[in-house]
Amino acid sequence: MTPVVVTGMAGFSSLGDLASTWHKLLNGESGLRLQQPFPQFPLKPLGMLHSAPRSLEQIIPEVVQQTLKDAQLTTPLPDCGIVVGSSRAQQGKLETFASQVSQGGQLAPEASWLSALPYTPATLAAIECGSQSAVLSPMAACATGMGAIARGVQLIREGTCDRVLAGAVEAPITPLTLASFERMGALAQQGCYPFDRRREGLALAEGAALFVLEREDIALEREARIYGEILDFGLTADGYHVSAPQPESLGAIAAVKQCLERSGLEPEEIDYIHAHGTSTRLNDSREAALIQWLFPQGVPVSSTKGATGHTIGASGALGVAFCLLAIRDRQLPPCVGLRDPEFDLDLITHSRAEDCDRALCLSFGFGGQNAAIALSRYPQP
Repeated sequence: MTPVVVTGMAGFSSLGDLASTWHKLLNGESGLRLQQPFPQFPLKPLGMLHSAPRSLEQIIPEVVQQTLKDAQLTTPLPDCGIVVGSSRAQQGKLETFASQVSQGGQLAPEASWLSALPYTPATLAAIECGSQSAVLSPMAACATGMGAIARGVQLIREGTCDRVLAGAVEAPITPLTLASFERMGALAQQGCYPFDRRREGLALAEGAALFVLEREDIALEREARIYGEILDFGLTADGYHVSAPQPESLGAIAAVKQCLERSGLEPEEIDYIHAHGTSTRLNDSREAALIQWLFPQGVPVSSTKGATGHTIGASGALGVAFCLLAIRDRQLPPCVGLRDPEFDLDLITHSRAEDCDRALCLSFGFGGQNAAIALSRYPQP
């Protein structure tokens, strides 16, 4: 099987760019603040990149350029595949158009509507890269980012591309998204506390994480810095409910087992699990039970959403970045906001200095979208 390595990455969260986010995360800081971006909604804990909600057009060019710079690549890259997804995509722009029409305004020009279609995250990234290769924009709820990375790995292994820019970007702070999660009773009122007894819900956040994936021999030929290797992944669907997970977590368990088997790993070989950990009552309890059942040896676990908020489709991509940084720095990130754990897991409450050679990242999205990715340290020359 063709080894696929990560040679560049960049991202944004409410804590700043990827380097700043990692530093503040290890210090136990949170980027969540009580904010009211829309007057019709009350104050909520949100993770915003700036004082007002951002658009994909504002986020994508910068994160693409930072990722390519980190990989020491220059544009144009006509043979670079693009797999950049977003769960919400251009929903904010569509909501603005709909509001204008409902208030008696004129329909936006055709070009404006075309720029708001769901595939625009990938096309914006392709334009920035100068790509003339495969351009894909997957959507799989909260599993979007990890699904995009998995598809990037597939493109390389099947020989379609030698190099792929993969990941996810999310700008989910819109009136409709806030109203939807509020109606479901899923939004936190004061803060985000994954796996804590007092957890009260998720905190919506903006964010992005992109990666340069390369065939191992291509990376070695150009003497690229390698963050780690993507061993393999597991992707499954519950086929059960539009939002609730399958009660026995059968699909989620299958995704993790598939990932481990395809990666050639036993559960006890995993040094760290980056959990989905949304801080909702149901998700955290189901995920904790899954980890307890599959990893009885007590692997270290944390969710970083208490620091960054829930970046929806980009959350798994950020999780993969944190796993790679944990491997690089031998530092496991904490579960920020956790004070009173409800579950019998080795939950990391403060950053922990510990060797991490193999990490597992988990994402579980609405509609029963389950994803797991295993990553390993790459032996540097």
